[in-house]
Amino acid sequence: VGQATITGEPLPVAKVSGDEVFAGTLNGTGALRIKVERDASDSVIARIVKMVEEASGTKAPTQLFIEKVEQRYSIGMVIATLAVFAVPLAFGAAFTGSLLRAMTFMIVASPCAVVLATMPPLLSAMANAGRHGVLVKSAVVMEQLGQIDAVALDKTGTLTEGTPRVTDIRPLAGSGLTAEELLALAAAAEHPSEHPLARAVVDAARAGGLALAAAEDFASAPGIGVSATVNGRAVAVGAPARLLNDADDALSVRAAAVTGELEDGGRTAVLVEADGVPVGVLGIADRLRPDAAATVTALTALTGAGPMLVTGDNPRAAARLAAEVAITDVRAGLLPEDKVTAVKEQEQAGRKVLVIGDGVNDAPALAAAHTGIAMGRAGSDLALETADAVIVRDELATVPAVVSLSRRARSLVVQNLVIASVFIAALVVWDLVATLPLPLGVLGHEGSTVIVGLNGLRLLREAAWTRARTEGHK
Repeated sequence: VGQATITGEPLPVAKVSGDEVFAGTLNGTGALRIKVERDASDSVIARIVKMVEEASGTKAPTQLFIEKVEQRYSIGMVIATLAVFAVPLAFGAAFTGSLLRAMTFMIVASPCAVVLATMPPLLSAMANAGRHGVLVKSAVVMEQLGQIDAVALDKTGTLTEGTPRVTDIRPLAGSGLTAEELLALAAAAEHPSEHPLARAVVDAARAGGLALAAAEDFASAPGIGVSATVNGRAVAVGAPARLLNDADDALSVRAAAVTGELEDGGRTAVLVEADGVPVGVLGIADRLRPDAAATVTALTALTGAGPMLVTGDNPRAAARLAAEVAITDVRAGLLPEDKVTAVKEQEQAGRKVLVIGDGVNDAPALAAAHTGIAMGRAGSDLALETADAVIVRDELATVPAVVSLSRRARSLVVQNLVIASVFIAALVVWDLVATLPLPLGVLGHEGSTVIVGLNGLRLLREAAWTRARTEGHK
C-alpha cells in the first residue's frame, strides 16, 4: 500500500493481516478487507484537518507595517491641522491666512507618499515572482518571506521528485547477463504491472532505448512481486526476502549480499530470477531534484543556519538523502503532529520558520509556520490551500530567489519611507516656520508620491529577478 500522503514514504509499504492501516492509504494491487476501528473524526486525515484549522486559528493576524501606524498618523494629522488653524486665530491672526496655512499643512502632511511607499515594491515583487513560477498569495506574505531565519524542508516530493527511479542495475556474477539485458528482462516481466516499482523499471528500460519482449502468463502477487514467461524463460521480479526464501546456493548468497548493500544505501532492492535462479538485483529510490543541493546551500547562506529536514520516511533513507544535500539536522519518522512540534520548537527559540512541503501530512506544519510554501505540481489540495505561497512549476531553486526578492522589496520600502518622511518633514517645517505657497506644497506632496511609486515599480523589471536569483545562490 502507498501511505505517502500520511508518512511521506515514497515507496509502497507491505501490509499483512493484522497490521494497522492509515486512513488516506492508497491500495496498489489486489483486494483489501479492512476493519474500521475508529470513528471517522478520530482518523489521521481528520486529525490533520483539525490541526490545520487550529494552527491557522492561533496564528496572530498579520498586517503590513505601514497599516499598523497609518490610522494613528491620519488621526494625528487631522488634529494637528485643526490646531494649525485654531491656534493662530486664538492669538488674533487673520481668518483667511490661518485657513490657507492649515489647508497647506493638511496637504503636505497627508500620508499619501507614506502609504504608497509600501505597496508598489511588494506588489511589484509579487508580480515578478508570479512570472517566474512562484504564486505569493498576499503582500503580507511577500513581506514575511524576507523575515525568515530558519527553514524546514519535507523530503518526498519536495527535496525529491516523489517518483521511484532505478538507481542501480547489478547482474550477478555467473548469471551470464549484462546490465542492459538484466534491465530488459525485468522490464519485460514488469510491463503489464501497475505497481510503482514496476513503472520505475519499465521507465528505466525505455529511457535506455531497450526493446522489451512480450510477456506471457503474467501473474502478480501483492507483497511478493510478478512472474511471467519472457522469451521462453520463467522470470520472477519482486521482494528479495520472499523470492530467496533463505536459499543457500551460491547465486542466492550473492543476491542476498547485493540486496543488503543496496538497502544499507537507502535503496529498495528488487530481485530478478530467471528459471528459478537469481540473475540480478535492481536498486530503486526516489530521485533527488536537480536543484536541491544548490537550494539548501542558498537557504543556508540567506538564513545563516542549515535547513532542517522533517520527514515521515524511515531514518536510514532520510539520512542518506540529507548527506547528499549537506543537511545535518534530520528529523525522520515523523507524523504530521510531530512536524508541527518541530516547527514550534524553532519558533519558541525566537526563529521565524519557513516550511516547504507538498503532502497532506505537511499541511499542519505549513499552517503553523511563520510562512509556508507548497510545491504546486506534486502538492495535495490541502497543502496548496494552507500554504502562503505556491511554487507552480516545482522549481525548488525559486525559493531562495523569492526570499531574496522579498528582502529587496523590504529595503525599497525603507527607502521609500525615508524619501516620504524627508519630503513631509521639510514641507511641514516650511509651512509652519515660513509661508509655503499652496501650489508649491501640492507640487512637493504629489512629487514625493510619484517618486516613491516609481521607485517601488523597479522590482517589476526582469533584472530584479535575475539579481534576486544571483543573491539567493551566492
